[in-house]
Amino acid sequence: MKILLHICCAPCAIYPLKVLKEEFSEIMGLFYNPFIHPYIEFLRRLDAVKKFEKISNLKIIYKEDYDLEKFIREIVFREDKRCLFCYKDRLELTATIAKNGNFDYFTTTLLYSKFQKHEFIKELGEEIGKRKGVKFYYKDFRVGWKEGIEESKKLNLYRQQYCGCIFSEYERYKKYKSLPEEFST
Repeated sequence: MKILLHICCAPCAIYPLKVLKEEFSEIMGLFYNPFIHPYIEFLRRLDAVKKFEKISNLKIIYKEDYDLEKFIREIVFREDKRCLFCYKDRLELTATIAKNGNFDYFTTTLLYSKFQKHEFIKELGEEIGKRKGVKFYYKDFRVGWKEGIEESKKLNLYRQQYCGCIFSEYERYKKYKSLPEEFST
């Protein structure tokens, strides 16, 4: 059985990969995370996934698209639905590549994060899978949250502090009334 694992970032791939190795004979990764902000953050996450590829011996397809303009055009006046657009974009591409690559299943590391809209991701993945003709593999990877964090620290992988889009970055910092220590000189 073959599965394509959508990867948003290296730390989020650690635990899902461990679980998938127990259930699938062939696993391939797909790095696709085109709406990260700022661009330097996108590059940090891309570099961390490349490092993880070497450490884990996981073959990874890289879609290095960076399309902040598309994201903004799609979500303007719908900012509260931005995550749904982002999930759909990533799952659609993953399912398409899985179908074209004769994979039996596709899944996503988004199911690992306790900060994502888990049930929506599951429903959307299943709907896209039916439409594209490839099965969506659902697993609640959140049970390995702490294990993945600890392993990413041991592997010295870059660990981001927010989901990724311009709005999640803003939400991360809006609580500050002055410059956070990490940016002080």
